Amino acid sequence: MAKVDPLVQQFLAQKTIAVVGVSDKRETGCNANYRKFKDAGYTVFAVNPRLTTFDGAPCYPDLAAIPEKPDAVFILARPQVTDQIVQQCVELGVKHVWMHCMMGVKPGAAASMTSVSPEAVRLCHDNGIAVIPGTCPNQYLKPDFGHRLMRALFGALGNLRLRDPEPRPVERVAH
Repeated sequence: MAKVDPLVQQFLAQKTIAVVGVSDKRETGCNANYRKFKDAGYTVFAVNPRLTTFDGAPCYPDLAAIPEKPDAVFILARPQVTDQIVQQCVELGVKHVWMHCMMGVKPGAAASMTSVSPEAVRLCHDNGIAVIPGTCPNQYLKPDFGHRLMRALFGALGNLRLRDPEPRPVERVAH
């Protein structure tokens, strides 16, 4: 099992990030991540099909509508939405995806509070997309005390170690 840190460093080395799941109905972790990326100097695009603007900037209905291809995509939405967004990443050639989960990257942790979809993770692996299946950018990008504490706790519990992707069954062709 590998640590998630190298994938985080690769993701944060990108310059243009689409943030999927911003909301105008309430303050969310996605909104906080959008602002954190923006404050850190990234070019950030908000994505939500219900909105036309977010924080005074254009908001796009999907990745294809963004005027330039993002280098990376951060997703904080239901796993079903994650499936759709990862399919768009494949079609657009996006090579870095981060799926939010508050509880680290341990599969099954916080099942009701995760954007991670096992199918989307598999699709990333099958298409050469570097994927972070869990945790939160706020734990890495100038973290506040609470996010530093979460990162330390989840690291100590082993929740920041990636499992190798499950092997896919080999289909045999009868001759």
